[in-house]
Amino acid sequence: MSTSRVRTAILISGRGSNMLALIKAAQDPAFPAQIVHVLSNVPDAFGLRLAEQAGIATSVINHHEFDNRESFDAALDAALRAAEVEIICLAGFMRLLSPGFVTKWEGKLINVHPSLLPAFKGLHTHERVLEAGVRFTGCTVHFVRPAMDDGPIIAQAAVPVLPEDDPASLSKRVLEQEHRVYPLALKLLAEGRLTITEGAVRIKDAQVSPAALINPLA
Repeated sequence: MSTSRVRTAILISGRGSNMLALIKAAQDPAFPAQIVHVLSNVPDAFGLRLAEQAGIATSVINHHEFDNRESFDAALDAALRAAEVEIICLAGFMRLLSPGFVTKWEGKLINVHPSLLPAFKGLHTHERVLEAGVRFTGCTVHFVRPAMDDGPIIAQAAVPVLPEDDPASLSKRVLEQEHRVYPLALKLLAEGRLTITEGAVRIKDAQVSPAALINPLA
């Protein structure tokens, strides 16, 4: 990666809540990543409007216009390379990426998921957390691998499950932590501080804070 601010794209399918957290972090000139492009597979995704208001280039690649995942991913890859992107952040991007695409971007492609992975992979996370009766949940930022919600963990934040919680209230509190942890994970990656050894992320000069229970392997 370059020694200047690392050119970063965000892929979205909806409102772009985590996208806004990343954009806000990157507005600091000292932040090591620069958000240069926001791309969506949904033409009317609300996050596109928010990105444009922030002065960031946007584009749409509608997956309905492609016959299969591979052809869609090829168009996605071409657009990202044309924008000279170095890191990709998935932020509510509701498409499974093909193994070929994931392999091309391995080590440069990260995602945030609203649970403490490997627990509660997939959709309807908060409903399943409440049904399971666990006392803690949270969020995870991880490197993307071909399997859904799989890959080496970069950072996690824990959130208590309260007796009065419903899916909406729990989702709100988890999302607050996603907004703190995702920029931190992007910062670590853009600074070149992450390595993967035997499937686990090592963080150079790792520090654990109450806001982000970072994978402590260093």
